[in-house]
Amino acid sequence: MYTVRKVTEDLYWVGANDHRLALFENIFPISRGVSYNSYLLEDEKTVLFDTVDWSAARDLIKNIKDVIGDKDLDYVVVHHMEPDHGGSLEEICIRYPNVTIVSSEQGFEIMRQIGFSKVDEHKQIIVKEGDTISFGKHTFAFVEAPMVHWPEVLMSFDVTNGVLFTADAFGSFGALDGKLFNDEVNFDRDWLDDARRYYSNIVGKYGPFVQDVLKKAATLDIKYICPLHGPVWRNDFAYLLDKYDKWSKYEPEETGVVIAYASMYGNTEHAAQTLASRLCDKGMTNVVVHDVSRTDVSELISDVFKYSHLVLASVTYNLNIYPVMKNFIMDMAALNVQNRTIAIIENGTWACTVGDKMEEIIDDELKLCDVLNDRVTINTSLNKANANDMNSLVDSILESMKNIKELKEKLNK
Repeated sequence: MYTVRKVTEDLYWVGANDHRLALFENIFPISRGVSYNSYLLEDEKTVLFDTVDWSAARDLIKNIKDVIGDKDLDYVVVHHMEPDHGGSLEEICIRYPNVTIVSSEQGFEIMRQIGFSKVDEHKQIIVKEGDTISFGKHTFAFVEAPMVHWPEVLMSFDVTNGVLFTADAFGSFGALDGKLFNDEVNFDRDWLDDARRYYSNIVGKYGPFVQDVLKKAATLDIKYICPLHGPVWRNDFAYLLDKYDKWSKYEPEETGVVIAYASMYGNTEHAAQTLASRLCDKGMTNVVVHDVSRTDVSELISDVFKYSHLVLASVTYNLNIYPVMKNFIMDMAALNVQNRTIAIIENGTWACTVGDKMEEIIDDELKLCDVLNDRVTINTSLNKANANDMNSLVDSILESMKNIKELKEKLNK
């Protein structure tokens, strides 16, 4: 036996774990690795659901043979052609020359764009929304999920046993390392942050498309959720769907404050820490503080999706926004961040322009974000003259939280 795990009757996980890759998509740090989930159905026909990254092809082939031995592979269903899932497709075509490939029309186009010439030597079945295929006692219905997070994405639902194959939706960073199911891990403690970071940075821009998928999923009698990364879900679906519903509506999970600072010599950092202390003094202890020069932007984005309030504290640099802070704000815009309350701390030794410039970008690029009127302006370093401004900012943040809570209570009546 290799690393195969049984998901449910006739269905096996035959994927791989990757601890060698340092940067997912060559941009996102993955200190806990990542899994490439591939699934194999052993019915009257043998069916592989997605492949793995090319670097893990050997593990995939071993696992397939562990399940079906020397039998032929009849079908490979390709839900998503991104190379971390489709990278081993041509190897499957070479090793199983009789395999039939099932995918969306655009999925086949992307296979050819990648250069998978072997694909056109095989029988192809193009599927779209509402199409069904029977592989024996298991019948699959196909669901289109465009822009979650590529345009060609399909999901499929096994109407026989309630397994939903969700492509990149409901995935997470982190290698499985033997554990497969959500109830085999402490998801809230060990996986939620990576799941949020995965969603917010990779799928986050496409919230309306995720909402469409959630509406489709609500009509299905789901027993298992099988994503292409991270744990398989076999219970507690309400927990997972609630997270995705909030994230895709750009609603914060928690009332709290992210303080993101850009500091050259420590003075702006000191202001950020002072604000954190004053908030905690007033009872708001759900506060995180990040140095934007040292914290990977994917972690910043994840926390912005988590918390209701954001404070941007930046030094003026060349009469503009400190570069890493500006990049962070533009990343928020690119990922469609909205519905947040934002406060500003600005610092400048002679010409303090950064606050107005940050607010201008927020107004132009971020949707439905409220910038508080209270602002702390620092001339090089905090002094006694800033005390009242800092206290006013604390009170303004807390008052904003109170008002939002009261508004939600009224709307829920």
